Amino acid sequence: MSAPQYWKEKRVLFALEGVYGDDAGPNGAANAILAQDVTYKPMEGQDKERDLEQPGMSASGTIPTELHSTLSFTVDLSASGVAGTAPAWGPLLRACGVAETIAVGTSVTYTSVAQGHEAGTFHLNIDGTRYVMRGSRGKAELMLDAQDTPKIKFDFTGLFDLPSAVAPPTVDLLSWVEPLVVSHQNTPTFSIDSVDFVMKTAKLNLGNKVESRFLVGAERVLITDKSELFETTVEAKPLGDYNPFQKALAMAQVPVEMVHGTEAGKIVTLSLPTAQMQRPSIGQSQGVKEWPLRLVPRAAALNSQWSLTLT
Repeated sequence: MSAPQYWKEKRVLFALEGVYGDDAGPNGAANAILAQDVTYKPMEGQDKERDLEQPGMSASGTIPTELHSTLSFTVDLSASGVAGTAPAWGPLLRACGVAETIAVGTSVTYTSVAQGHEAGTFHLNIDGTRYVMRGSRGKAELMLDAQDTPKIKFDFTGLFDLPSAVAPPTVDLLSWVEPLVVSHQNTPTFSIDSVDFVMKTAKLNLGNKVESRFLVGAERVLITDKSELFETTVEAKPLGDYNPFQKALAMAQVPVEMVHGTEAGKIVTLSLPTAQMQRPSIGQSQGVKEWPLRLVPRAAALNSQWSLTLT
């Protein structure tokens, strides 16, 4: 009897593709992912019923169609430690309909992009069995909650390949930088409409609509639309200091800015220049009144609804 294969013995590799659907051949030295909470579904799709007219009572069987794979995981949202050097998670975010702009020695900026979406190849090796996802595109959520490490949650969909027996690669994870806890000391700025707030939770959902499209002549995973949403919970203020109800009624578009990190090379700035205030709610935590707020990032110009800048 063969020995069991251990889930913990997994290596996740990812590289962007030069040609859509061509295996980018990620390797352990340059393309290893330091992932958390990995969930993999290797053979998603449909089972087409045959409905055969045959004597007796028995199943007709099915035919598998629209085969694809999904992979979900979380990574630390940390800058590279060197201003102008892209972080290890940069290629993953680029495969979620995001453009990367590098100012050498100064900054790396990520913004939404409406066309020319990149895609990539995953190699997931679990204790000697390699699973490959080509043509992968995904969804992403940026999560920055107080007293927790900032994270990016990814949900990818890719083309299905049969798994194969391949020896686990040796991986180099040194490019993944230890995260800074979101805190009063490490997160000097959180403001809405240029007003500083005490923040408990913050999340930006990029809102990608990811769909598989399998036709004769082409099988692809596409990002067909986007609908971003920013959600945060803050301590409530007197209405004379700030009135989110009035802002929501007026459909006001307000700036949101969050700066995390204080040292050069480790600073992450999330900016939503024109976010429409939605109807607020009221809650409490530890007896303190809070406002759960939802804001929709609006694009004043093409692809300007949000930016993530590392300096």
